[in-house]
Order: sequence, then structure tokens, then C-alpha cells
Amino acid sequence: MPLSREEREQFLAEPRIAALAVDAEAGRAPLTVPIWYQYEPGGDVWIMTGLDSRKNGRIQAAGRFSLLVDRLEPTIRYVSVEGPVVETAPATIERLRELAARYLPAEKVDGYVDFAWKNHGEQVVVRMRPERWVSSDLGQV
Repeated sequence: MPLSREEREQFLAEPRIAALAVDAEAGRAPLTVPIWYQYEPGGDVWIMTGLDSRKNGRIQAAGRFSLLVDRLEPTIRYVSVEGPVVETAPATIERLRELAARYLPAEKVDGYVDFAWKNHGEQVVVRMRPERWVSSDLGQV
């Protein structure tokens, strides 16, 4: 059963690991990788990735990407969202902290942010405007 707009937006706003998919070069299947993301209902989705990463290169070339999040309990549910890139900007330590705080226990955030900021290289924040949604709750199968 498809989710309502409110249900799918709330589900996407929960801290889940997404599968990001983006068009790859000719003769290849889409590039699909797990990623942390941020989303608030009604807004844009944003991710952070390496400026020189293959992922960012493919996103910039395609001009769009999709995310898929799912769960198994208490019911099998998924939301997929796809849309155009609306902004790419240099990452800030504040954005890194926001993203880390979404996924990590509070006592781990500072250590992770310090390590990532010093060791992950130049990062960018890529914003995507959700255009197409696919969602379902399959109930308790």
C-alpha cells in the first residue's frame, strides 16, 4: 500500500542509511552506494561526499540522483525519492556535525567530526529537490 505524502516524508526524515543511485557511464549499471543523508519534511534532501569522488562526479554529470531507504520492522516499508541537484556547495564543519549527530551516539560525534574533517579530504554538500516518490508499506509479511 502506498504511503501518504506525510507518511513518506516522515519516514525519509528518520535517520536511516540510504542507498544512493546515480547514472554511471555508458555500458555500466547505475552507481549505487550506501550514504548518510539529511532531510526535513517539505525540504530538500542533502548528502555530503568527497569533491573528487566518483559519486560526486557522476551526480554532477547526471544532474540528479535517487535515494532509497527501507526497514523490515515493525512492517516492511520503503521510500524512494528522485530529483534534480539544486545546489552543490563546499561542506562546512557545522554540516558535518549535523550529519554525524543524526547517525552517531552523542558521545561519538566530536571524535568522528574531528577525524573526518582532518582525513576525508575536501567535501561538498549536494542538495536534491524531491520530484518523484515511490513508497509502500507491505504490512507484516
